Amino acid sequence: MKLLLFFFLTPFLFFLKCSSTSNFSTQIASPSLILPLKTQQITSGFSAPNKLPFTHNVTLTVSLSVGTPPQNVTMVLDTGSELSWLHSNSTRIKQPIFNPNRSLSYRPVSCSEPTCTTRTQDFSIPASCDSKNFCHAVLSYADASSSEGNLAMDTFTIGGSNFTGTIFGSMDSCFSSDSDEDEKTTGLMGMNRGSLSFVSQMGFKKFSYCISSLDFSGILLFGESNFTWILPLNYTPLVEISLPLPYFDRVAYTIKLEGIKVSNKLLPIPESVFIPDHTGAGQTMVDSGTQFTFLLGPAYTVLRSEFLNQTMRTLKVLEDQDFVFQGAMDLCYRVPVNQTWLPKLPSVSLVFRGAEITVSGERLLYRVPGEIRGKDSIHCFTFGNSELLAVEAYIIGHHHQQNVWVEYDLEKSRIGFAQVRCDIASQRFGFSR
Repeated sequence: MKLLLFFFLTPFLFFLKCSSTSNFSTQIASPSLILPLKTQQITSGFSAPNKLPFTHNVTLTVSLSVGTPPQNVTMVLDTGSELSWLHSNSTRIKQPIFNPNRSLSYRPVSCSEPTCTTRTQDFSIPASCDSKNFCHAVLSYADASSSEGNLAMDTFTIGGSNFTGTIFGSMDSCFSSDSDEDEKTTGLMGMNRGSLSFVSQMGFKKFSYCISSLDFSGILLFGESNFTWILPLNYTPLVEISLPLPYFDRVAYTIKLEGIKVSNKLLPIPESVFIPDHTGAGQTMVDSGTQFTFLLGPAYTVLRSEFLNQTMRTLKVLEDQDFVFQGAMDLCYRVPVNQTWLPKLPSVSLVFRGAEITVSGERLLYRVPGEIRGKDSIHCFTFGNSELLAVEAYIIGHHHQQNVWVEYDLEKSRIGFAQVRCDIASQRFGFSR
């Protein structure tokens, strides 16, 4: 995922709330578009795991084409970002790029257009003019990575449908904290509630995805998902506030976390812990761009203690205070390298208003790539302490959304969840690994 800065280090982009001067708003979206969703595994060295905040080992990607004639691109699906962007620097010899010079439909946005002059006032770093009088933008992320380039328009082709005049960032300068992840994708698809997000520009009122835990495949659906084989969705309303607060992201998919269970036991966490404070800090966000789930300190401490208590007799705890996986996950276990199974683990349920997500089995522990202690591999609890990352928010990552049909209902301002075998769902749509 890309975690972005918003006044303080929250997991979202510097919000580039530009508007489009294109005919996008007049286009009528087709009833539905269905695409294969892939989970890309990232292989990289982990010589200093305690210094790797926001480094992702798995990202969700979708393939489409951009430009005229079309150029194939692969983009990270990120419901925690607004502006979509593509690498456009031709010096990226080994990495995939979008070449605007080869597209007849590409048009940069000038800094005198309303898109740049009136709709960029919320930029944390204000938009500016470059030497060619184009609208220049800088995106900065909490993982110390950044992207810089111009706002532009072009035709995006997805599922056989053309969307002309799509506004995106054509980035010619990018710095990534994870070069392995960066080399495998062409850019990022922003999918939050902002006016410039991809789903907002397409005009769809709903989109859904389903991520398989078995074959690293899934589906991304734009439009209705009224299929008889999907269990009834349990909906939870999106949280909205009328007044802007400095630490509350109003275009994020924010829901109300009301409690946490371990083995169906509701943990003794005060309700006030889950309520954002007067500054907006403490919201709960559903984010496909984040791999794992992060909780604020008071909630994480209680969950960690209970999970540790219920696993002490079946798992060997890693006794190393200096090891904190990805800077936030400090409960880890030693499992023999030749052991291909894990003991039965207590389930963890996130309780929302009107819905729950239950995490069980292997999704609760993640084997840290390349980390060996003697004859043991290291497996870490897949919930982390967001405060160790200077993030004042609860973030529900895609690892804990596996085998869950997740529907974002923008028209009714709600998110629906249903337990589904996502590998079977993919097969029903004719997608294979």
